[in-house]
Amino acid sequence: MTDMGRTEAELKETRLYKKLEAALGTERLLVNERMDRHTTFRIGGPADFFISPDTEERLAEAIRCLKENNAPYFVIGNGSNLLVSDAGYRGTVICLFKSMDGVSVQGNTVRAGAGALLSRVAAEALSASLTGFEFASGIPGTLGGAVVMNAGAYGGEMKDVLTDIRAVAADGTILTLPAEKLELSYRNSAVIRGGLIVTEAGLALRTGDRDAIQARMDELKEARVSKQPLEFPSAGSAFKRPEGHFAGKLIMDAGLAGYHVGDAEVSTKHCGFVINRGHATAAQTRQLIRDVIERVRENSGVTLEPEVKFLGEFE
Repeated sequence: MTDMGRTEAELKETRLYKKLEAALGTERLLVNERMDRHTTFRIGGPADFFISPDTEERLAEAIRCLKENNAPYFVIGNGSNLLVSDAGYRGTVICLFKSMDGVSVQGNTVRAGAGALLSRVAAEALSASLTGFEFASGIPGTLGGAVVMNAGAYGGEMKDVLTDIRAVAADGTILTLPAEKLELSYRNSAVIRGGLIVTEAGLALRTGDRDAIQARMDELKEARVSKQPLEFPSAGSAFKRPEGHFAGKLIMDAGLAGYHVGDAEVSTKHCGFVINRGHATAAQTRQLIRDVIERVRENSGVTLEPEVKFLGEFE
């Protein structure tokens, strides 16, 4: 053992590796894969195993393998909203981005795989002159993650358009569930509470004017570019919106614009964003988030809750 976990050779000798290899093949199974390659923060040490199943059946078989071996796992899309420890993750990362990402349009319904980027789904809706998904066109994430967290922006949210999902349960069962069973709320859902892995979703949109749809998407893009620090790696909004407040304003009012720990910094462009100015570590970023929470509580009495998920061990 090393500080970063077992060697590649040691991991390949484990029973779990052999089971996953049989279920997925070697091309969809990586060992000691650095997570800074798979997160929008561009931060993170190696995961013991990194798998990218391309079908529900392979995903379900992988879940059964992991359960039989009592092995921890974590599901990601394109790695937005995630901070992985510098020491990595002693478990299996399941990545659906670029593997389960098909998009199809039939009438006013769009069906897409969980690994499809929201920007791509929005582009396909635009091509079909379908309106109702413009709000998601600039959210830096995948459809699966958006469903799980009921992602929303600029007056729209997933529960406004979602019709149903397909998912793999914790026991490897493949399910189809209508949207009304998902109990979607602000950054929460029955998907999270039930430990489901979304594989596909259906969206009900409306016929619209293509030029008007494009104009709205351009308007939202300009708003993001002008107000958010998109030139730096980040995890998007670092904190959930506290009831009755805006996290960014609370952080700015606490005098934290530009506050940094190493290369982890509170953006001066939008204080709700924590950015990586180049070589930020997970430890620095985690400390900065703690500092922001403490300073905002001292200044306003409001306790911010991170929207960023933490994976691996942190001090």
